[in-house]
Amino acid sequence: MSERQRFANLLRNCAKNLLFDQGLQAHGGVVKMGLQLDLMLNNHLIDMYGKCGRMDLAYSVFDRMLERNVVSWTALMCGYLQNGNASRSLSLFRQMRSSGIEPNEFTFSINLKASGILGIPQNGMQIHGVCAKTGFEWVPTVANSIIDMYSKCGRISEATRLFNIMPVKNLISWNAMIAGYTLEGNDDRALLLFRKMQEQGEVPDEFTFTSTLKACSGLGAIWEGSQIHASLITRGFPCSIRATIVGALVDLYVKCGDLFKARRLFDQIELKNVISWSALILGYAQEGNLLEAMELFRQLRESKHQVDGFVLSGLMGVFADFALVEQGKQMHAYTIKAPSGLDISVANSMVDMYLKCGLTDDAERLFGEMPVRNVVSWTVMITGYGKHGLGKEAINLFNRMRLDNIEPDGVTYLAVLSACSHSGLLAESQEHFSRLCSDRQIKPRVEHYACMVDLLGRAGRLKEAKNLIESMPLKPNVGIWQTLMSACRVHGDLDMGREVGEKLLRLDGNNPVNYVMMSNIFAEAGYWKECEKIRKTVRMKGLKKEAGRSWVEIDKEVHFFYNGEDTHPLTEKIHEVLKEMEKKIKEEVGYVHGVRFALHDVEEESKEESLRVHSEKLAIGLALVCGGLGNGEKRVIRIFKNLRVCGDCHAFIKGLSKVLNVVFVVRDANRFHKFEDGLCSCGDYW
Repeated sequence: MSERQRFANLLRNCAKNLLFDQGLQAHGGVVKMGLQLDLMLNNHLIDMYGKCGRMDLAYSVFDRMLERNVVSWTALMCGYLQNGNASRSLSLFRQMRSSGIEPNEFTFSINLKASGILGIPQNGMQIHGVCAKTGFEWVPTVANSIIDMYSKCGRISEATRLFNIMPVKNLISWNAMIAGYTLEGNDDRALLLFRKMQEQGEVPDEFTFTSTLKACSGLGAIWEGSQIHASLITRGFPCSIRATIVGALVDLYVKCGDLFKARRLFDQIELKNVISWSALILGYAQEGNLLEAMELFRQLRESKHQVDGFVLSGLMGVFADFALVEQGKQMHAYTIKAPSGLDISVANSMVDMYLKCGLTDDAERLFGEMPVRNVVSWTVMITGYGKHGLGKEAINLFNRMRLDNIEPDGVTYLAVLSACSHSGLLAESQEHFSRLCSDRQIKPRVEHYACMVDLLGRAGRLKEAKNLIESMPLKPNVGIWQTLMSACRVHGDLDMGREVGEKLLRLDGNNPVNYVMMSNIFAEAGYWKECEKIRKTVRMKGLKKEAGRSWVEIDKEVHFFYNGEDTHPLTEKIHEVLKEMEKKIKEEVGYVHGVRFALHDVEEESKEESLRVHSEKLAIGLALVCGGLGNGEKRVIRIFKNLRVCGDCHAFIKGLSKVLNVVFVVRDANRFHKFEDGLCSCGDYW
């Protein structure tokens, strides 16, 4: 065997087994033997350095080559792609073609993958065009890469068209298409294709099962997922050591609400990966079992696995939803030390957590410290300002974002329009809505129109709001009619409210929210017979609205309350302090129970009792019992509710903020309310 061949074999082995130090020594030997200009050996060196993550050395070898062929260029592109620099790969592809060297199937495949990773269909389409002209389009490796690229770029129809006309399909073709449907959220089609490929004699592999199980998770199809699980066991598939499959199975059982099966499977895994840890931790957290979630998170930290950004972002999302400030701050402290804490997605989740916990100052500070911001970062902050009623600040931030050369997407426009809506900034919202409609890259959605309907409704311009819905180029959904219905209730427009209510019941007759809205508008107008008729329909249909739930964090412990709940050990003291507060605000600010928010067919005293046990009042009562009456200093009490705060509770908290000199920050389903000195930041429109 020649020295040249011996070096080639050695470098191939170093690349395969990631032996950087040995590869470096081999490079020294190549130079010593005077073979540094050998084309084949230089190509092996580029490949070895790329696989070992040393792109600086790979490029250095490439740059000194007097002669390059398609293998040289492709090896360098592959290295950049494998090391997370897809843009550099595409740039080299353009340079290679300019130099007169024609790509081969591997060059095309690598750069189609790079286009998919970047989500830029234009690049991928150009490469597809070159493939078609040069006869590579139907080479299986290239055709599969084209399908994968279109799927990842959100062009699933193009991927499907190509898949359907492929002269030869292999397992990778089916896998690419199933993964594409799953990625798009078209889980039904993914399962259909899974069945079809088996009917045509194709045997699924690990990648097929992983994508198909993800599709089952998306559909909540536990029966189909369990069938696949049983099939894997029957085939003797080594699930316990195939980390991706078992991770997908754990995720399936978690998403379908079977945490017992998920945990049993998780405990059987020999080689646990971050996917399975993530699925189970987030499953427990989302179910409200935060103690178990945090215990698993502790075990994950102590294992040899690196906690990835997905887990951190997911947990931050749970803390944000439940407004768990202390746990969120602890997680923030951990992310400072963890390598994945530098991920932009983690930073975005932390900003979101602080905003949803009502801590705008902390969110602003963290946002200002971020070394890099993307469109999500700005959108999270704009959304937060909007929820806090800081519409002007949201608009200023939107303008700053554009000055920073970050282009808004549809979600960003929704955030700024929503912020205008919460602050009643009609002129500003019309300006931004007009800009959105003239943006060729973004199409307005029904949600954007709903913000404009809300603003017009807030201003009492109900006819304009209704005309906007009826003239918009999109089919109105339930949400936009509900927005108009709310405005009709606020302004007491019974005729329009009745008309809109009838539309809602035709569109979505099994949604209890629509009946509640209709009932409320009749109750406030004193039309009790119509009100009772609607409630009777609800009872006959067996519909139940979501139960009102509020919570408050006291001394690092979260206390949850449902309407009418009397299981808390301090219930008696809570009722005593609430009665005392009612008396105080009646005497000092003239508070009167909003009994129209209670049942009309009971005695006045019973109505007042039913209003006293609303969940937000019980949470406030506990905060006052536990020291909220203060010592002269202005204290801030934070309350969180899963539904919209009712009118009586809103009036009660306003009065309470005045007589106690306490600031109440209440987050409901719509927004934040800051009650101070008898006023609310929402301006009594929410």
